[in-house]
Amino acid sequence: MAAGISLDEKTIPLQYLEKWTDWLGEGKVGPFNAALVCVAVYCVVQIVVMALLSHVVGTGVGVDDSEQLMYMRYLWAGYGGSQPPLYTWLARLVAAVVGTNILALKIVKYLLIGAALASVFIAVRRLGYSSRAGAAALFGLLLFPQMVWEMQHALTHSIAAFCFSVVLFLALVELVQRRSLATYVLFGVAMAAAILSKYNNAIFLGALILSTLSLRETRGVILNRRFSISLVVAVLLCLPTLYWNLTYTDQLLSHSSGFGMGRGESAIQTAFYGMRGLGKAILYFAVLPAGIFVAALLIAWKKPAPALQPAPWTEKLVWRTIAFALAMTIVLVLASGTTQFRDRWMLPILVLLPVALALRMDARGDKGRKVQDVVVFVGATLAILVLPVTWYTHLNGGDSRGSIVRVDYQSLYGQLTANGPVRTAISSWHWVGNLRLVDPDLVVLDDEMPNFGHLLIEPAVLVMANDKEPPEGILRALSEAGYVADGSPQQLVVPMLFDSEPPTRTLTVTRLKKAAAGAAPQ
Repeated sequence: MAAGISLDEKTIPLQYLEKWTDWLGEGKVGPFNAALVCVAVYCVVQIVVMALLSHVVGTGVGVDDSEQLMYMRYLWAGYGGSQPPLYTWLARLVAAVVGTNILALKIVKYLLIGAALASVFIAVRRLGYSSRAGAAALFGLLLFPQMVWEMQHALTHSIAAFCFSVVLFLALVELVQRRSLATYVLFGVAMAAAILSKYNNAIFLGALILSTLSLRETRGVILNRRFSISLVVAVLLCLPTLYWNLTYTDQLLSHSSGFGMGRGESAIQTAFYGMRGLGKAILYFAVLPAGIFVAALLIAWKKPAPALQPAPWTEKLVWRTIAFALAMTIVLVLASGTTQFRDRWMLPILVLLPVALALRMDARGDKGRKVQDVVVFVGATLAILVLPVTWYTHLNGGDSRGSIVRVDYQSLYGQLTANGPVRTAISSWHWVGNLRLVDPDLVVLDDEMPNFGHLLIEPAVLVMANDKEPPEGILRALSEAGYVADGSPQQLVVPMLFDSEPPTRTLTVTRLKKAAAGAAPQ
């Protein structure tokens, strides 16, 4: 039978794949571009499937989402853990509509991811490039492992940073196109949203402004006196959070040790460690999309292309933004002595890399179109293939810290309240935020929560997982709030879901009471 298959029959699947890629690049679904429709469908599928699976199986959520469950009960100008407030504000807003549940968390996440991908497509089109270039930029973003994988099952503030950095770029494109009062106001809102999503977006904002000033065609946008309106709007929107950070500097700097500042024995050694760490982070962040573009160029090697022409200002704007962001980061690394990096911290530096490469290919004729097609095909295929793996990871979590997803929180809550109601659950880590999926009115605290003592409502319990003794931070917070143990600690054996090994988890629970007047807190 195999010998009887013709060459035409063998090429039929390839033809369908080419048609599918063409449709993603230039097709329409009614008035909408096919790429945008596919992004919308993708986000809706993820929201529905993940929320439904969790409802049926009864699992919790991971570290980052459980932190949001803990914080989104409150509408503050800032929160603990060195993080800005915008993502939590959005989570609180959605929860007010659909309730405190996993559906709310997934709506926020995928609305932001969808808005980011749509914004980059629209920005490329507004700059005058083809739909295929817009699709290549969109699906090129999904070649970043942090976007197509890590954001699907973890991260919160980084997702907001991803979204609002791209939205800020779109706002600048609109400002260049029409310099009206409304666009200057919107640019100010976009600047504030970028900063309030994650503080390192200040690098992207600075790079974007510097690149705009560096080009004759665009510097008038910044030098226009109306730009002061953008600055005023941005400052006013950020002012409450700035005041909060000045008031709670210990919370703002609580994770500063994670930067590994000054680890070298000398300034030169520290600088070396810093540049090496930065280089590794850039490599891990960008190696996949850069590699796919290189592979696409090799595939399209023999395709005809016109002679290289100087890049237009639109393309220079994007490349210079990347260059300025990289330069600013290097200066900050050397000045601060930072030596430790996480690859996702490179997001504000390299988020526009797929955009720059997609724009460059738009001027390369058949060769450029082939490269764009390869990027669109690989990005879209990768996103689809990853879907079932993201569902499994959403339910299973993983080992170590990720296993908190599989704790049976219904059973845990039932055991906690067996001897009476509980209004506050406290732990040294925000995994306990998952209890709000069972009781949305429950107050959940850890030692990073601002105003810890004022938020604690009796009856209260201290719940410790995998700790023989409560760590110093939570003991200090309880001591400062004037609370002591009310009886001896109890051991609770809580089932683990998903046929886990071991099948149970042992937790230590201590009921708390207010210390008597004049008594020394223990």
